[in-house]
Amino acid sequence: MPSKAKTGKKLVIVESPAKSKTIAKYLGEGFIVEASIGHIRDLPQPSELPAELKKTSVGKFAVDVENDFKPYYVVSADKKKKVAELKAQLKDADALYLATDGDREGEAIAWHLLEVLKPKVPVYRMTFGEITKEAIHRAMDNLRDVDQDLVDAQETRRVLDRLYGYEISPVLWRKVARGLSAGRVQSVVTRMVVDRERERMAFKAASYWDLTGQFGTGAGSASFKAKLAAVDGAKVASGRDFNDNGELTARNVVHLNEELATSLAAGLQDADFRVRSVDTKPYTRRPAAPFTTSTLQQEAGRKLRFSSKSTMQVAQRLYENGYITYMRTDSSALSNEAVTAARRQASELYGPEYIPASPRVYSGKAANAQEAHEAIRPAGDSFRTPAQVAKQLSGDEFRLYELIWKRTVASQMADAKGSTATIRLGAVAAATTGASRDAEFSASGTVITFPGFLAAYEEGKDESRGDEDSEEARRLPNVAKDDALTASEIVAVGHETSPPPRFTEASLTAELEKKGIGRPSTYASTISTIQDRGYVRKQGSALVPSWIAFSVVRLLEQHFHDYVDYEFTADMEADLDKIANGEAAGATWLKHFYFGEDADPGLLSIVNNLGEIDAREINSIPITDEITLRVGKFGPYLESSAATVDPKTGEVVENSRANVPEDLAPDELTAAKAVELMETAAPEERVLGKDPHTGHTVVAKNGRYGAYVTEIIPEMTEEQLANQPVEYYKNGKPKPPKKPVKAKPRTGSLFASMGVDTITLDEALQLMSLPRVLGQDAEGNPITVQNGRFGPYLKKGTDSRSIGSEEEIFTITLEQALEIYSQPKQRGARAAVPPLAEFGPDPVSEKNIVVKEGRFGPYITDGVTNITVPRTTSLEELTRERAVELLAEKRAKGPVKRTTTARKAPARKAVAKK
Repeated sequence: MPSKAKTGKKLVIVESPAKSKTIAKYLGEGFIVEASIGHIRDLPQPSELPAELKKTSVGKFAVDVENDFKPYYVVSADKKKKVAELKAQLKDADALYLATDGDREGEAIAWHLLEVLKPKVPVYRMTFGEITKEAIHRAMDNLRDVDQDLVDAQETRRVLDRLYGYEISPVLWRKVARGLSAGRVQSVVTRMVVDRERERMAFKAASYWDLTGQFGTGAGSASFKAKLAAVDGAKVASGRDFNDNGELTARNVVHLNEELATSLAAGLQDADFRVRSVDTKPYTRRPAAPFTTSTLQQEAGRKLRFSSKSTMQVAQRLYENGYITYMRTDSSALSNEAVTAARRQASELYGPEYIPASPRVYSGKAANAQEAHEAIRPAGDSFRTPAQVAKQLSGDEFRLYELIWKRTVASQMADAKGSTATIRLGAVAAATTGASRDAEFSASGTVITFPGFLAAYEEGKDESRGDEDSEEARRLPNVAKDDALTASEIVAVGHETSPPPRFTEASLTAELEKKGIGRPSTYASTISTIQDRGYVRKQGSALVPSWIAFSVVRLLEQHFHDYVDYEFTADMEADLDKIANGEAAGATWLKHFYFGEDADPGLLSIVNNLGEIDAREINSIPITDEITLRVGKFGPYLESSAATVDPKTGEVVENSRANVPEDLAPDELTAAKAVELMETAAPEERVLGKDPHTGHTVVAKNGRYGAYVTEIIPEMTEEQLANQPVEYYKNGKPKPPKKPVKAKPRTGSLFASMGVDTITLDEALQLMSLPRVLGQDAEGNPITVQNGRFGPYLKKGTDSRSIGSEEEIFTITLEQALEIYSQPKQRGARAAVPPLAEFGPDPVSEKNIVVKEGRFGPYITDGVTNITVPRTTSLEELTRERAVELLAEKRAKGPVKRTTTARKAPARKAVAKK
């Protein structure tokens, strides 16, 4: 038969369905646009390898470590159908266009498609930085081949991450806890958060004082605030003059304590103040560069309260629907078309005087810059204003688009102009004790005379240390040297130095970019991963490390030092850049990394020569001479080496323990707090007596999920084991004795009204007897009563009914249960319960944000969007900012997609034939 004729259409493959729909509009009828939906193949788990490969050099990593680290790829199970569809589409096409993203990951997806589809038609690589009609047509005029250097760099990174994770993670499982993971970037980022917490734990506050006052030029004049700057010609010590040990490091400064400051303030109450100098300087401020991936995440975190993950999810949607340029970029450069569009829009909206004579050029790149892309900006050769897209975008999409639009337009606007004035004024303080003292105050302010780019946009700032006041927009009076001033409200003010601020997602992203660690395009997923792994949690917007993160970082620092070293990790990124630029070969680099060379040991050598690792020492952190924090199987706890006396029983307790509250940050576990926790700790275990029926000892315990009672079932004695009945094979030979199966002990959770130190043996036996059988209904269905996660309830088959209180479990009768079951089951008819917390209107929906108790715990809602309160966040520490952020993250994910499966006809049972 003759082969089927081609349709004459061209097949274009992109990564996502949303992107395919937008591109299809611009390409027209001659093209079929399909989405691969990300990568179509990847490295399998070693357990999924064919049996014949498991014992070869491929078996450990699904990478052939003895043959140039060649990966063994498989098409993902969930992508086999998609691959079949693409192959079918390709049969009818006369050309294939691979239009995946232009970065390393996109290049690798294109290469995998090429390898799997094996096209017999011409293949073209097509890339574009924005999804607009003009950009798509320009891309069609600039087709190329797949860049093998970019593919090699991505594949090297993928294999590197597999080697790192699969060699180091098992060490964490053995020495810290099961289920932990190590990662080339995630472990270093975790170390950064832990290092900052260590700085806070070691920090010692210093106390210092100064004076402030209100000054004016006369009756009725506006006053201004000034701060004490010098005493007797020597500078007054401020927060920046102390180190983190609370020591004064600056020379020739006056360190005021409360007594001196109060005395000086008293002596200045009636002093004659005069202006000593007026210094005025011109003020100029330039606009910030257009957004890169990193700066977009930082600014969206500061201004919109978006997490890095939410920012990238929203930006992805904006890009795929043609509103912004590609959102994974390290470049702050703008194309000529974008510069022209930004200058034209700034001139139209603010006036021609708001744009400089010549365009601004931004070319600076981060230390870990990747392939050259344009900055993130509004898409198109002319920009749509936020007002023009407001009805087309969701709340979060609009806010992020507006931020990008403002930053882009402002980047091509004129400098802000103004003047900064500094007034120094002083007087001689009357002597209350000793000699009189000269006091000099200072006030500074900046007045903006021409806003320039500030008319459109002003960059946000992260939390900083120090005690400086903002000088922005503080207008000072027009005074001259020797002018007399009136003074009022001269008061002594005490201060304490502050520890280094914890990282937020924005400041952590900035620090990662500064050090050249990882890729800006992966920061969001990395920060999300360390939270999902339990290494870091959010407290408000601050990132707080867990105690298990301390153990992991400590082990890695002691035994894998280079692999969590900041400079070493940044150098690896630089090496991957060389591979991407064709300056190095991935296989050669991996060989050096894994096997080492000469005096430089590789990862394999380090893992094989670890020696003995003391797990107890790795998981222990001294808090005081006698109290140590230990990271255990069920979480962190304190252990005291000192013998203590139980105040209730009078017993001497060796190595007493206390649980550490989950919401207590590491730097808050001071020596005093540790002693308090030890003194107030409930007993870990209390023997209640013996069960008169079984003879088993019954104990009450404090567990990870609350207090409970259980029985201790003793091991079988040798005599009992010897007296077990002997079983025989058919040939008469005795079977080996079976390993005795230990009975599962009965347990029961304590009621809310009970405690480990107060529960009695009788109460414990009652709890362990649950569920309690009440009887049967008329149809013979058994009815039981028991306690559950959501309170006490009756159960009859699959029909459950709640009852009033826990105490009713032991008093309710069958008749009462039957009466409850005779009533129709109530759903949602409970009386309205007041919210657990209220946070005012949401900035997006403008509806009131409240926290309610739900079936699965407390949740946040604005009446439109619901999100469960994370387990790591207590209601007491939940802030309005965190609630707004959680709702924003939930909206960014979009509605939950529910898949409906077509109902299949019941299969006919095959009749077996003899």
